Amino acid sequence: MSARRSSSTARVVTVLGLAVGALGIAVLWISGIEFPVYPPPGILILLAGALFSLAPRRWAPGVGAFLGLFVFVGFLASPTGLTNLTGRAGTSVAIGQAIQTIGVLTAVIAGAISTWTSFRNPVRVSG
Repeated sequence: MSARRSSSTARVVTVLGLAVGALGIAVLWISGIEFPVYPPPGILILLAGALFSLAPRRWAPGVGAFLGLFVFVGFLASPTGLTNLTGRAGTSVAIGQAIQTIGVLTAVIAGAISTWTSFRNPVRVSG
């Protein structure tokens, strides 16, 4: 697989991970988790990151990875983040939290891979 193809695939996975993370936040919202403002800011952050990751710049998926990391750190810092994941707030909340966590961690990893492969020099084989 060429570096360009793996970077392109990782870029798509970054966008999908951010969209899945936003879907997880929507499930949390629908499940009754209260957010300070309407709509939940995490949804807007992740969807903006997904759109930006499609920009024709080599570093654009890195922004998506950063935003995924930002939301994941927010999850860890939240006093209810881990309790939501363990199901103390209900099954639907645990499912939404799991969807969000899987999505943003996927975006972090794929965005880092996409950015790294797009900046790496391709190996030239001389024959």
